[in-house]
Amino acid sequence: MITIIDYGMGNLRSVQKGFERIGHEAALSSDPAEATAASKVVLPGVGAFEDAMLELERRGLIEPVLKAIGSGKPFLGICLGLQLLFDVSYEHGEHRGLGVLPGEVVRFDLPPEYSVPHMGWNQVSIPRRPPILEGIDEGTYFYFVHSYYVVPRNRDVIATETDYGGDFCSMIWRDNLFATQFHPEKSQQDGLRILKNFAEFPG
Repeated sequence: MITIIDYGMGNLRSVQKGFERIGHEAALSSDPAEATAASKVVLPGVGAFEDAMLELERRGLIEPVLKAIGSGKPFLGICLGLQLLFDVSYEHGEHRGLGVLPGEVVRFDLPPEYSVPHMGWNQVSIPRRPPILEGIDEGTYFYFVHSYYVVPRNRDVIATETDYGGDFCSMIWRDNLFATQFHPEKSQQDGLRILKNFAEFPG
């Protein structure tokens, strides 16, 4: 069973509906035991980094998330769910993240002709091709909504980059761990292809 971690941040139902559209059942759950028992785990999210960490802690979900990643289960982070994997975010102060990957989350600092948040369709380049990008072409457009982005300390985890006033990391991959800054569930057929590849990834 695919379990989507429900910690009260963002429109989780849209992620669930994305999996349903490609023929895979996914359950929303805020129960730590269900998260631990899942065969695959998805951590989505929209909103403030600090609030998300507080909600994960309050609901007892930090340990199940870390165990899922450490156990080798396929794990997919989306948007804020990518950012939470890193050591620290500088969104409205300095806040500790899950520390799964070394690095930080910083705000776009761009010339005035660039709007922040970065919102809408943008392309990805693919320096490293993870299995969940099977069938996705170089330069494919995905849907973004974010003001902050991740800066991995180890560039070897970067799977895709996107140009918005300069390149930023738009997807990471390490073993069973995948996470996107863009929203696959809002990215039409190419986004659904990513969800399908994840759902069918062995694990």
